[in-house]
Amino acid sequence: MLDNLVDILVLSSLAGLATGFGGLVVVVLEPGKRALGFLMGLAAGIMITFSFLELMSEALKISGLFLAASSFALGSLLMFSLDFLLPHTYFAVDERGVISGKVVKSSVLIAIGISLHNFPEGVAVASGYSYLPRLGLVMAIAVALHNIPEGMAISIPIYKAGSSKLAAFRLALVSGLVEPLGAFFASLFLESFQELVPIGLAFAGGVMVLVTLDELIPVARESGHEHFTSFGVIMGCIATFMLMAVIW
Repeated sequence: MLDNLVDILVLSSLAGLATGFGGLVVVVLEPGKRALGFLMGLAAGIMITFSFLELMSEALKISGLFLAASSFALGSLLMFSLDFLLPHTYFAVDERGVISGKVVKSSVLIAIGISLHNFPEGVAVASGYSYLPRLGLVMAIAVALHNIPEGMAISIPIYKAGSSKLAAFRLALVSGLVEPLGAFFASLFLESFQELVPIGLAFAGGVMVLVTLDELIPVARESGHEHFTSFGVIMGCIATFMLMAVIW
């Protein structure tokens, strides 16, 4: 149990740190909205493909259609409810650095919204690893690839609004560290109730799809470069197929 827990915490921590890496990219390279739109689309393609092709597929094999579908619905509806109860936003910034959209009143609210998403991602990594270590590895890589543009989306408005580069990077970094916390609690729970692993897989799939549709794609399209976003989604799907072919 201890070995599995350590492996899960390492994988989820590395995936979470990718959010900080995305923040670092912003403060060092300052990418434009076109690049951000493509990368957010890439993340969306990765997450939605992986959710259905792996998480839901494995859950269906183990538990059958009804339980897998119910768990998927529970994950997506719970995430939707939390988003509604704890509203948050990534506000857009144009190429001249002018803030558009509603500005969140405090960085605390932003951090709550980000943590809201990263905690279930840790649950997804733990669920995948508890079922099959290779699935946990692929899940961690997919989440890390998704977290890089998410970290960029966090840092850009903070930096453009006048905060320091360090503050923008720090917020992205700290938000990602919630991920191993979710993995830790999920690992302890699933170790005691192995029969709930397929529920955890489908639940994580529902969370990922909701985050993709409700956050990643809308934020990506705010860039105004829809074709780059669509191209990013397709490339994300292809990247997921290639990742699975190499590791599987």
